[in-house]
Amino acid sequence: MDVSFLGGPQPQLGVGVVAPFDFALDRELWRWVPDDVSLHLTRTPFVPVEVSLDLARLVSEHETLHAAVEALCAVSPQVIAYACTSGSFVGGAAGERAMCAAMSQAGDVPSLTTSGAIIEALREIGARRIAVVTPYTKSVTDSLEDYLGEAGITVTGRAYLGLTRHIWKVPYRDVVDMARAAVVGGPEALFISCTNLPTYDVIPQLEAELRMPVLSANQVTMWAALRAIGVPAVGAYQALLDPVARRGPAAMTGTTGMTGTQPPPAGGPGATPEAAFAGPPAPPEADAVDGTEPPPYLPDDPGPQPPV
Repeated sequence: MDVSFLGGPQPQLGVGVVAPFDFALDRELWRWVPDDVSLHLTRTPFVPVEVSLDLARLVSEHETLHAAVEALCAVSPQVIAYACTSGSFVGGAAGERAMCAAMSQAGDVPSLTTSGAIIEALREIGARRIAVVTPYTKSVTDSLEDYLGEAGITVTGRAYLGLTRHIWKVPYRDVVDMARAAVVGGPEALFISCTNLPTYDVIPQLEAELRMPVLSANQVTMWAALRAIGVPAVGAYQALLDPVARRGPAAMTGTTGMTGTQPPPAGGPGATPEAAFAGPPAPPEADAVDGTEPPPYLPDDPGPQPPV
């Protein structure tokens, strides 16, 4: 059979992605990508360190990034994204800018990071007060809040799991429960951090329930990378990507009854309300929380609990 009339495959645009060695959500990244774009992923070298500030520093060293970018440039991507939130905010705003510069210099290709993308996305939707959800320990979550503060972003409430491994195994229901616990203090948006935390299918659900835009680490990474090459990301009913969604439920104010009537946060004036999802008793931060599912959360302020 003569198939010469097919003319070969259609031209593809390329997006290079540098991910940490334990990244497990390749398929989720692809869900935001249109058919005429290919993702080219590479991973940082393995190091025997659990998820922590130390690991974030190790996987974002400039020498590591240089080697990864050189490997990706063999397939000529139009842009390169560093897909790790903690690895790109651990050095603060100056560290994030230095990472982008190091990657661009290594490959002579425009480069961006997840943490830079979240600031860009929050500016896109006009949000300066946000709730934050993370799978991290308290110290890593604190570092994220510091990074956001440098950009003038106020964290009104937060929830975290305290995990140091197996983050990709967290089920959607736990992400939803954390989101409900974090949305206090009148935020304008919700950010779900960590590129290894599954989020694609919960974003529309949370936007409809919480009446605000919901951004996630993988979502903003793909949005920023694709926008850099003039291609819109795919994501129906996600306010960042879909103008119809942005004018719909996500544009409405109010967060399922969570308003300024909340009791003052523990820890004194100015403290950020938070819900730590830790089992009884919480293990030391250096200890691993193992197993296929994270333990149930215990909000700092035990009020009415969301339905399971």
